[in-house]
This record gives sequence, C-alpha cells and structure tokens, in this order.
Amino acid sequence: MDLMEMGAQMIAEKLGVDIDPATVQAALSGVMGDGKGGLDLSKVAAQMANSGSFGSVLESWLGDGDNASISATGIEDLFGKAQLSQLAGALGAGEQDLAGTLSQVLPQIMDKASQGGALKDEFAGGQGGDIGSLLNAAKSFLG
Repeated sequence: MDLMEMGAQMIAEKLGVDIDPATVQAALSGVMGDGKGGLDLSKVAAQMANSGSFGSVLESWLGDGDNASISATGIEDLFGKAQLSQLAGALGAGEQDLAGTLSQVLPQIMDKASQGGALKDEFAGGQGGDIGSLLNAAKSFLG
C-alpha cells in the first residue's frame, strides 16, 4: 500500500464515512497531489517551511523523534479554507471534521515519507527534502 492509499484509508476511517478509499485518494490529489495520483509532499512541506508558525512542526515530522501536533485551525491555515471546503464537499464531510482528521493523519503521512530529517527521495519532488531545500522550494512557489 502506498502513502496516498494509506492516507486515503485512514481519512475515510477517521471521518467514519462510507466512501471508497479511491474516491478519497482522488479528492486528496486536488489538495496534496502530484498530478499523477500520488502525493506531492514536497509542496506541503515547502508551504510549512515557509510559514513562520509551522517550521518547527515540520522539523518534528521529518525528524526521527516524536511528531509535534497541528491543530485543525492550523490545517485550515495551511491549506486554505477554500481548498479544505472543496475537499470536505467531495468527501461528504464537515470542514471542521476534515480539518481535525487531517491534523491527525498528515503528521503520520509526513513521518512515513521522511527519514533522518528529510523527505525520502521519492517524496522530495526533485527539490531535495531537507529543511533548507524546502525553504528554497517554498520561495519558488511564491514567485
């Protein structure tokens, strides 16, 4: 099972929705996807690294120790209310329920996609997966 499938299954279970994980996976790809049905965690990590409030959270997720928590409000700030609303609508879930679920699932996904403080190569999107590379990627996303 790849990370996208695992994340989709975890989200469906935590939301308690009777929805096919493939549907969840398709909806997730609109928010965190690479355009090929997989996760683009380097983009998510770059957004976090560029944010003053999520840098230390990201470091804990990428590192080998315990994962820092992120609140449902933090998830909303990270992805934006419009994207979260769109994803919630596609899943038939409430926005707050989805944000709470993502606050539990996203740290686990990032943790599994990283090792030793950096995203594993297959998730780094050619940007490099360490904090410095992610900051540079974030700057390129911002123009």
